Amino acid sequence: MNQSILKLSSFQLLALWFGAAISLAEIFTGGLLAPLGFADALKAILLGHLIGGVILILGGYIGAQSKLPSMMSTRISFGTYGSYLFSLLNVLQLIGWTAVMIISGGRAANALGKTLFGFDNIFAWSLGIGVLISLWIFLGKDGFKKLNVIAVVLLFALTLLMCRVVFQEQSVFSALNTGEMSFGAALELSVIMPLSWLPLISDYTRFSESKKSGLMSSFIGYFIGSSLMYTIGLAVALYAKDGDIGAMMVAINLGFFALAIVMLSTVTTTFLDAYSAGVTFINVFPKLNERYVAFVMALIGLAVALLTPVEEYETFLYAIGSVFAPLFAILLSDYFFFKKETIMPELQLHIGSLIVWAVGVYAYYQFITLDLVVGSTLPTMIATALLFVLCKKGIEKWIVLKK
Repeated sequence: MNQSILKLSSFQLLALWFGAAISLAEIFTGGLLAPLGFADALKAILLGHLIGGVILILGGYIGAQSKLPSMMSTRISFGTYGSYLFSLLNVLQLIGWTAVMIISGGRAANALGKTLFGFDNIFAWSLGIGVLISLWIFLGKDGFKKLNVIAVVLLFALTLLMCRVVFQEQSVFSALNTGEMSFGAALELSVIMPLSWLPLISDYTRFSESKKSGLMSSFIGYFIGSSLMYTIGLAVALYAKDGDIGAMMVAINLGFFALAIVMLSTVTTTFLDAYSAGVTFINVFPKLNERYVAFVMALIGLAVALLTPVEEYETFLYAIGSVFAPLFAILLSDYFFFKKETIMPELQLHIGSLIVWAVGVYAYYQFITLDLVVGSTLPTMIATALLFVLCKKGIEKWIVLKK
């Protein structure tokens, strides 16, 4: 996408992030919170999305202000080679998300397909979803802007229908905490989802026509959409007494409407993963065409989904949190506290920042074992930011400059 041409209005950004939030991943993760019961899980969902959403928009502010894609903005704190490292890590997580979304969508569509048509072939459904995502990418910037808004309007209508069915079951609201999950663990699973978009947010807010309203619209779109999907997933899991996404979609008994939700939501969300993988990759190889690279990333994600078992979902989420929570704690500290708002072209690698980041990754997993009521992301980011601020003067010259 050409930055000099593409502009996104506040409504388009709201639609984009609402559409990104309406996904099977959000429904499935919300279902994981079922052991807390409805009332406690809802508190964790709303508080977690508020915390994660604020962090997300702080990251988006950098893109709106500097017009830099997310991964390129990491050069401010880590230098060119540091941004290459995080770009490659981000490409890996985006390919992972693409694969997770495709196989999750394929499994859910297959469960519905068996009920509706007697057709049982996860491979075919996953392949079909992958093809639709690839076509979405090839539509380019104009087709994306128009079709995304149409798709989100349809998804919103279908989501309202799903809410009407799910929340008619009154026993869902009285479900009690079983004690099998802590509030802190549930909060962390709610914070991680908006955090997973941190490496992507500036890829879109940099195109905002209005910085303030664009950021607010992005926050509102994602907060409402994701909180709603988590809550629906929670309610369906309590209703179906089964956390499998296919079983959950069959349980709500919406037939073709459920299939439409699965297909549309998977395509609109996974498009962002594949496209941002392309944007991130050209941070390392700037001469490549980001749309073609995004197309290749979608194909790689499809291949991973079809050829490898995509399991250990919670471990995958925690891995994302461990990498990107300390990374953006350092970048946000540099940008807002030290007012370091531009890239230093001669900075190849900031070794000191990289060491602080590595300490932050280690700290994240230590906080997980402590099972704090505030989760792991928030204390990790606070601890990493404090360490970075305290060490800033001492590590300022631990850098590699271009000769």
